[in-house]
Amino acid sequence: MFAEQLIDAALLPAILIAMVGGLMSFLSPCVLPIVPPYLAYMGGVSVSEMAEARAARRKVLTAAWLFVLGLSTVFLLLGLASSVLGRALLQYQAWFVPTAGVVIMIFGLHFLGIFRIRLLDQEARLDSGAGGGTAFGAYILGLAFAFGWTPCLGPILGMVLSLAASEASVARGTTLLAFYAFGLGIPFLLVAAFFPRLQGAMAWMKRHTEKIERISGVLLWTVGLMMVTGQFTAFSWWLLEQFPALAEIG
Repeated sequence: MFAEQLIDAALLPAILIAMVGGLMSFLSPCVLPIVPPYLAYMGGVSVSEMAEARAARRKVLTAAWLFVLGLSTVFLLLGLASSVLGRALLQYQAWFVPTAGVVIMIFGLHFLGIFRIRLLDQEARLDSGAGGGTAFGAYILGLAFAFGWTPCLGPILGMVLSLAASEASVARGTTLLAFYAFGLGIPFLLVAAFFPRLQGAMAWMKRHTEKIERISGVLLWTVGLMMVTGQFTAFSWWLLEQFPALAEIG
């Protein structure tokens, strides 16, 4: 019964958006360039060792798992808080959701380069005080990363938090942030495990960060417009029409 209430066809569009949002956060200019040195530091090795030594990559992968656990902890707590707020504001949903949509559309215009919001081009990095190469340090760095990169991740994270709040369900809202953490965290694990093979792909993505930002802007603007116009419900019905098997979910 809990699973039926937790995920249904109506929630699937938001889940997809949350996962894509996590991936776009990973590819953002303030995250992608620091991934290799960050992972190497957490594993207590150098970037060159991570690229050449299998034993070093095993250490980095272990640290990456704990790092992802740390950042997921923060995002799940944010999802919980956002969902609780959404339930408290349930009677104001008629204006809360469109207002959040307008804010998200403004963030989208920032990424599209229509104008720039200086705060969103910064990251308030926190010093965790933990050295690299330890399991505890990797977990703490995950916590610090989730908090410290909030200004940079803010627009996309804010979009997912708004979707979570609009659910007015603690379980469903927290689920959305879990999928956001999944979209952001899995690429860290892939880089840790396959760094030598992915160096070329990462270099290509770094050269196209401006295009990636534009795609993020389109995503934000589209989601914001759907929230303003109430099209999420229509999109859910469209999914059911195109994929009837989804009707069995929930």
